[in-house]
Amino acid sequence: MAIIEAKGLARDFTSRKRTVQAVRGVDLSVAEGEIVGFLGPNGAGKTTTLRMLTTLLRPTAGTATVAGADLLRDPLGVRKRIGFVPQAIGQTQGGTSDNSLVIEELLDQGTAYRIGREDTRRRAAALIEQLDLGGLDQRYVKTLSGGQRRRLEIALGLVHQPPLVFLDEPTTGLDPQSRSNLWEHISRLRSELGTTVFLTTHYLDEADALCDRLFVIDHGVTVAEGTPDELKRRVSGDVVTLRVNGPAEHARSLLAAAAPIVREAAVADDALRLTVERGEEALPALLRVLDGAGITMSAISLSRPTLDDVFLTLTGRSLRDDSPRGPGGAGDGAGQRPELAGAGRPGGASRSDSTMDAQGGE
Repeated sequence: MAIIEAKGLARDFTSRKRTVQAVRGVDLSVAEGEIVGFLGPNGAGKTTTLRMLTTLLRPTAGTATVAGADLLRDPLGVRKRIGFVPQAIGQTQGGTSDNSLVIEELLDQGTAYRIGREDTRRRAAALIEQLDLGGLDQRYVKTLSGGQRRRLEIALGLVHQPPLVFLDEPTTGLDPQSRSNLWEHISRLRSELGTTVFLTTHYLDEADALCDRLFVIDHGVTVAEGTPDELKRRVSGDVVTLRVNGPAEHARSLLAAAAPIVREAAVADDALRLTVERGEEALPALLRVLDGAGITMSAISLSRPTLDDVFLTLTGRSLRDDSPRGPGGAGDGAGQRPELAGAGRPGGASRSDSTMDAQGGE
């Protein structure tokens, strides 16, 4: 069953008599229990799409159902059923006030969702254990490390036990060890709590390690969707490099005729470079061709494309070339004030705003 179903989701911004199509028509389908990555270069419409799905921006066109609630007709229902952890590290310091205790932040979050105090305490205790925040509940938020603050933000987004949580650049600004630690916690959200995770990231190794499926957005539309391995095979294929005992060109001619197994065959530096569909399945067939011709090998290697290769092919640029920015990057609704879906008033994208609005508060 789909927990996110969006069709033709679009958002225009009008400024100085000019209309900018930040998102032109995004189609998404996310199943319950998935960890899904949403990738795109700066200005592609990634942040705008995320804001629409979390009710912080009203779509100009299109339809969407999020966590069982209609995005346009029932935005309050959406807010009650989702958790949203914005890319706010360094601004919120892990909560609404850096002079609050960790437990105070968690209890206040429960109050925002009108959860009873004792129930909130039980949920907070469970989240503190699950997110490795033990012993920190009586610490001031301002004393936490970057990784601890980020885990607190995730805990705040889960206090009301949503079936779906949105994580916007969850590991930006963290050191490699803290990033790796947070990856484990994100994986456990699904394995231990059954939570569906929709995340954006600029780190392709993160997307490769965490995500069941990926959506790639560029110029406001979804340009590709699939598992990391499917995207790699679809765009680039695997590369088999062979060194043979004998004329490499003769071996190339034999192997090039082995279509459709071999997409491309070339000789470079006395080595054969073959692009194939599935390297692990193609290797036995390639070896049989060479063996049948009496050609022996001196070396063989198999390499797979990276997600950066995929991204470069799809968008014409490397995701590594885009330094992470906060919400409102150029070309992605820059300078525009968010309009809450169904709220009829502008509102910020902060955690405190979204949680209070979830209950219709000020």
